[in-house]
Amino acid sequence: MSRRRWTVVLLVLAVGLGLGCDAGQQSETGAVGTSPADDWPNDPQWTQVWGDEFDGNGLPDTTKWHYEVGGHGWGNRERQYYTEARPENARIEDGHLIIEARREAYEGNEYTSARLNSDPSWTYGRFEIRAQVPTGRGTWPALWLLASQDTYGDAFWPDNGEIDIMEHVGFDPNVIHSTVHTEAFNHTIGTQRGDTVHVPTATAAYHVYALEWTPTTIRAFVDGEQYFTFRKEGGADYARWPFNHDFHLIMNVAVGGEWGGAEGVATDVWPAAMKVDYVRVYKPESRVD
Repeated sequence: MSRRRWTVVLLVLAVGLGLGCDAGQQSETGAVGTSPADDWPNDPQWTQVWGDEFDGNGLPDTTKWHYEVGGHGWGNRERQYYTEARPENARIEDGHLIIEARREAYEGNEYTSARLNSDPSWTYGRFEIRAQVPTGRGTWPALWLLASQDTYGDAFWPDNGEIDIMEHVGFDPNVIHSTVHTEAFNHTIGTQRGDTVHVPTATAAYHVYALEWTPTTIRAFVDGEQYFTFRKEGGADYARWPFNHDFHLIMNVAVGGEWGGAEGVATDVWPAAMKVDYVRVYKPESRVD
């Protein structure tokens, strides 16, 4: 989700690591070597390598997902407390994942919700999620990718990158956003790169939100329609393109916050849920072991 201001102490980097240099980028395994762009297929035949169809009922599969927990505002003055293994906030119901924000006092917060992180991480691929977003002013659902390692710079965010597959704010119900954030391009300095698409049934129907991430390009889609492209510039360093290391998938529904609550938080829309039909992750057939 956008508007992150996390700061984390920079880990010691190996001597000789050429940050952001095309000739010395990290490979998908983390080793320094030839850029993976050298053998990336021009027209990939995508093969599914991971996913969750959310079959059955109960809590999310803990072999695939783990919870982030807390109510400290998440760098955005958000108003929810993210809970763990609480079916009121995250459950599988009739073959769908339900992430539900509720208005209730909990651990000093006025609202509860859930934030699920994928256990595996990936460098490059196609990410496809069929979902329906909640209705209501103050809701802020997101499907996004965040760096899994503190590789670059002196602040975890934005130096290590963020890719928003889908964001939605309840006060603007018919608009879907996709955005990337880096040290050079982020909302705190007004330089974030992104685009929007009009989806008049976003809160009433399921739509397929997809992202294709390659060594040189990030593309966002809704129902197969491409509406946002971000390209790596020649010679770009990590400040402009940190997208060459592992990222994990996050699904959450925030309440309020600097963007989600920009026009206030309604009191009569709760509970409000994002429903997810499936999550599927793909790699090019030629790059599947």
